[in-house]
Amino acid sequence: MIGPGWFDRAEALRRMEADGVDVLVVGGGVTGAGCALDAASRGLRVGLVERDDFASGTSSKSSKLVHGGLRYLQQGEVRLVYEALRERQRLLRNAPHLVKVLPFLIPMFTGKGGVLNPKLSRALGSAMWMYDLTGGWRVGKIHERISAEEAQAHMPTLRADRLAASYLYYDAQADDARLTLTLARTAAIDHGAAVANGTRLVGLEKDPEGRVVAARVEADGRELTIRCRAVVNAGGVWADDVRALDEGRHPDSIRPAKGVHITVPWALVQNDIAAVVPVPGDKRSVFVVPWGDVTYIGTTDTDYEGPVDDPQCTAEDIGYLLKAINGATGGSITEDDVVGTWAGLRPLVKSATSGRTADLSRHHKVVPSASGVVSITGGKLTTYREMAADTIDAVVEGLGDAVPHRARRSRTAKLRLRGAEGFEAVSVGADERTRHLAERYGGEARTILALIERDPALGEPLVEGLPYVRAEAVYAARHEMARTVDDVLSRRTRARLLARDASDAAADDVGRLIAPELGLSDDEVAAQVAAYRADLAHERAANAAHGDGLVASDPVPEVDSPRLTEQTRLA
Repeated sequence: MIGPGWFDRAEALRRMEADGVDVLVVGGGVTGAGCALDAASRGLRVGLVERDDFASGTSSKSSKLVHGGLRYLQQGEVRLVYEALRERQRLLRNAPHLVKVLPFLIPMFTGKGGVLNPKLSRALGSAMWMYDLTGGWRVGKIHERISAEEAQAHMPTLRADRLAASYLYYDAQADDARLTLTLARTAAIDHGAAVANGTRLVGLEKDPEGRVVAARVEADGRELTIRCRAVVNAGGVWADDVRALDEGRHPDSIRPAKGVHITVPWALVQNDIAAVVPVPGDKRSVFVVPWGDVTYIGTTDTDYEGPVDDPQCTAEDIGYLLKAINGATGGSITEDDVVGTWAGLRPLVKSATSGRTADLSRHHKVVPSASGVVSITGGKLTTYREMAADTIDAVVEGLGDAVPHRARRSRTAKLRLRGAEGFEAVSVGADERTRHLAERYGGEARTILALIERDPALGEPLVEGLPYVRAEAVYAARHEMARTVDDVLSRRTRARLLARDASDAAADDVGRLIAPELGLSDDEVAAQVAAYRADLAHERAANAAHGDGLVASDPVPEVDSPRLTEQTRLA
């Protein structure tokens, strides 16, 4: 087995440049990381390059739900739901430290102002039975009808004057950025892939027959050439930019849809499980999900035509989500209560007949080119593994007899991710801090505990009010390819999403912790801290700005959203 030192950026770049690869994956989101793991576990020589950081795009800004998609049944997407629920079960088995079963409450309200009223109760119950029969039962639980009193016990702030008997059903949850990183580390450490963030594709080289033979990338101010026989384009909302390098023109095949979430103090909502609440006066609903000491609310599903590098949550977005939570609770949560926001773009495949983004299929699309570039678009977080398997199948087919027989079949359906082994031993009977680490790192939490044992100061909080410890920043720089303050606060931890102002205050300390690991000078640390704070200031300004308006979408609970409960402590 390759040792953990191989998850090293400089060594990965050296190997890719010197030795070349069979398959070069472009894009370090969940799909790209999944493709790298699928190809490497088949025995192919694999490289992965990511322009920014792992999961820095959509894969850190999703609703963090591993689910089948209750609403997709309403759209007739039975096969998609079946496949997603099958993948959900595989993730629960292969990554038990990262993926947890999550109960969802659907409160039923009397009167006007919500899509979930008693008149729809029977139809909703039928849909939930179908969801269970399609595969929801695999978690060992099925939906149930509960009384208004039981519903309010789960979320005491719900409006008692309108609450009726409600529904409880089950899906699963995961920290999207940590899942993505774990896939990349599993591909590299366990299966020999060469993985590097901060590395941008700038060009492709082809032979006289038009087949790709090499890729040119930029890293650390210099250009490298990586010999390869195939390229996987897993660029997400940037996939068309990669296709343009191959095809000579921009295909314009992606229709970005913006999804926004806001975070508020848990005490204002007091839900012990996730809930689906209607948006008054609209035909859609949003999720209200507890995550430690906060609750987050989302998501929207709107057309997006701005710069894909900078989707933001606007004042209008915030108002829309506050309207939903206040309508369900009769509360008065305001913009001043919002402690974090995030906006991500879903890379949906364009349809000539599509009107609303919510109507676009979440099925994925694999597009091989004659040159050996295979593009994967569409899909959703839950189905990343199946997407990756289909993509690498297409790569192998294109390479023909040049690949060994064992590479012709995906091996990831039962492949356990790093941290799965040893997770139970670390977590059972553990104290609160150890349990927190186990549910983020699995069996690898022992390495962080060893850091704390050698230096007890590293066991102190990293960000005020959050469960992260200082050792996690050191570990992120030493073992997880974190290169900046932003990498640590936005993705290796989720401090930016959970407590933006507290993460701002912690930025200097994070810089001091990672500087010795990365060889950063005082000036470089100061520049990183300043850049992080400038990003936060830009985000705050966007929160106060007005956008182009929200487009009403789904007529039923859209299960493409949030989750993360206090009990699982994914923070």
